[in-house]
Amino acid sequence: MRLALVALLVLTLIQAEAQKKTTTSTTVSFDQALYSGIKWREVGPYRGGRSSTVTGVPGNPNLYYFGTVGGGVWRTKDAGQSYENITDKYFGGTIGAVAVAESDPNVIYVGEGEQTLRNNVSSGWGVWKSTDAGASWKHIGLSDSRHISRIRIHPKNPDVVYVAAMGNLWKPNEMRGIYRSIDGGTTWKKVLYINETAMAGDLAMDPNNPRILYAATWNMKRNGYRMDSGGPDSKLWKSTDGG
Repeated sequence: MRLALVALLVLTLIQAEAQKKTTTSTTVSFDQALYSGIKWREVGPYRGGRSSTVTGVPGNPNLYYFGTVGGGVWRTKDAGQSYENITDKYFGGTIGAVAVAESDPNVIYVGEGEQTLRNNVSSGWGVWKSTDAGASWKHIGLSDSRHISRIRIHPKNPDVVYVAAMGNLWKPNEMRGIYRSIDGGTTWKKVLYINETAMAGDLAMDPNNPRILYAATWNMKRNGYRMDSGGPDSKLWKSTDGG
């Protein structure tokens, strides 16, 4: 959870500095002194095990959601002083990605199956959605994706959502790549697929232009007591038309 919070904070700092640059600038830089403002404190939960994904909510500095590898999704409304599980009545297990819609914080998407591919990694069963800030949940598909590394939501339309699926870690399968839904998860279209052995390891959306997406693909397979990592399809991809 700490690493995820660091990534979120650093990304925020980078974006803040990038917005100060003129539109003609071709490089992004930031003041190293910004790091001097980072201070650490433990926010718990103290027996929560490892977590693989965390997200905040724009406009509410005390509200965060995080996904665990064995206990579903948790929420804090007081910046980590207390936590509550919000998925136990619907699903649990390992979580790979949590995303909150910027345009409507009541809309939350969750992808099962952690992306931290350890020797004791656990898989999941697709994507869940809440439209009431986690009070209730509905399964919306991609059941055989097994591991979801990232979810990105259009900043102005909560029904447009992208999912990076890793697929089966143990054998080739076609349920991997980048998926897009334009109807809130009712239907899905595979918009980036390389082959049955190349998984989608990460996905990023340009915060200033949601039509620009970057995706990382990765040749990876678990084999009993070892992990085979890397290959000819481990590449970086870009879309300038929303996938």
